[in-house]
Amino acid sequence: MLCRPRNPQNLGAAARALKCAGVPSWALVDPQTLDFEAARSLAVHAEDLLARPLITRTLDEALEGCVLSVGTTARPRSERPLLSPREAAERLAAAHGMVAVVFGDERSGLTAAEVNRVDFLSAIPSAPEQPSWNLAQAVAIYAHELRAAVPFSNASVRASAEEADPAALAAVDRALAEAVGAIGKPGARRRLSRSLERARLTPREAILWTALWRAMARAVRK
Repeated sequence: MLCRPRNPQNLGAAARALKCAGVPSWALVDPQTLDFEAARSLAVHAEDLLARPLITRTLDEALEGCVLSVGTTARPRSERPLLSPREAAERLAAAHGMVAVVFGDERSGLTAAEVNRVDFLSAIPSAPEQPSWNLAQAVAIYAHELRAAVPFSNASVRASAEEADPAALAAVDRALAEAVGAIGKPGARRRLSRSLERARLTPREAILWTALWRAMARAVRK
C-alpha cells in the first residue's frame, strides 16, 4: 500500500517490482498523482497492476479485511522495535489471511496516525549519511523478501501450532489499544504488548486476551 505517492515513475517501478514478486494486488491511499501513462514506461510487463490498483481515501479503508500490517519507516522509534525487511516478511507470510506492507509518501513517510494504525514497523538498514531509500526501491526490497519468505512460512512458521500466529497477536494488540484508550492510558499499550509478545501466547491464549481487552473497553465505555 502506497500512501500519498507523488511521482508517477515510482508507481511504475513499484508495479514492476510487485509483479516480479508475484504480488497480485496493491492499493494507493490518497494518491497525489494518477498519471498512469507516465508510469507505464517503468511498469514493464506490469501494466495490469497499473490498470487496477485499489484507490482509497484513507489507510483504514485500504486495510479493511487485512489480518496483519507492517509499516515502513526511516525514523528510529524508541517505543516500538523496528523489524528488518526479512523479519517483517516472515511475520506476514506466517499470517493466515490478507496482509499488507504500508509505505509513506516520498517526502515525509508515514504520518503519526498511520504509524499507530499498523501492527508492526520495519526499516531497511542504510548508511547514516543516506537513511532514506527511494520509494520504488523500498517496495522492491520488501516484495523480494515476501517472495523469499513463502517457503520459510510453509516449512516452519505454519508448522508450529503451539504459538499464536502474528495476525492473532496483532488482534490482541489492537484490542489492548482499545482498552487502554478507554481508561485514558494509551501510553501503556506498547509496554504491555511487548510483555505479551515475550509470553509466546498460544492460539487459545491470544483469543482469550483479545476477548478480555475488548470486554474491558466495552465496560469502561458504558
